[in-house]
Amino acid sequence: MLVDQHAAHERLTQERLHAQFVAGGVRMQPLLLPAVVDMPPARAARLLDHAPALLRLGLEIEGFGPGAVMVRALPALLGAPEPGPLLEDLADGLAEWKGAEALEARIDAAIVRLACHGSVRAGRRLNTAEMSALLRAMEATPRAATCSHGRPTFLRMDKPMLEKMFGRR
Repeated sequence: MLVDQHAAHERLTQERLHAQFVAGGVRMQPLLLPAVVDMPPARAARLLDHAPALLRLGLEIEGFGPGAVMVRALPALLGAPEPGPLLEDLADGLAEWKGAEALEARIDAAIVRLACHGSVRAGRRLNTAEMSALLRAMEATPRAATCSHGRPTFLRMDKPMLEKMFGRR
């Protein structure tokens, strides 16, 4: 079996974030030093307009002058992603949604974006314990066969397939 570690971890993170959200709110990890992210004023305003919803998603932000957002806390499940790209991606999502979708659909889409930013990156070497933990978590997670974007998280390879790939058949 071959596992796409990013896709698998993304699904696991999404399911955990969603469970926390449904239970009352995503657990936050306060930043020791708040991060200030500069961006165009319209983008910053878009994020700040949705600050209460983002807080329920574990992202505590506030304005920091025109064109800047201060990040005070991130969802604990994400580890320590770079706040800039995460905020830019969320601002883009908020621009796309424009009130056309129900709040729950927006929340689900925001959770998918958070999960993507907080997941193990492809190419990162996992140690044996991390690999084992990932596989065990996949076994215990509904819909673990696909990532948040619908791509497969693993491929099964049987002996005839391997023999064919190595020119033995």
